[in-house]
Amino acid sequence: MAVKLAEEVSAQVPADDFQALEEKVYRTIELYKAAREARASAERDVQRLREQLEEREEEVETLRREMVQLRREREEIRGRVEKMLQRIESLAEEQAAS
Repeated sequence: MAVKLAEEVSAQVPADDFQALEEKVYRTIELYKAAREARASAERDVQRLREQLEEREEEVETLRREMVQLRREREEIRGRVEKMLQRIESLAEEQAAS
């Protein structure tokens, strides 16, 4: 019975239709392969970009710490300069008073 059914299906599907279907299947397979390769490439790109982002975030953090340190140093130097200017001013006032 299965053989008879297969013969009926074969008789209903002409060879040209089968060949067209076969070509569509092979094109689908090729499209699938291309899509898989594109996905793998995109995943590699994503990984590379994530690594670059991590590196940049580390650089930004380092620069932020350096900036904070430089601001502290600037404030310290500003305070020292102000003290020196006050001493100079007081010496000038003492000299002017005498």
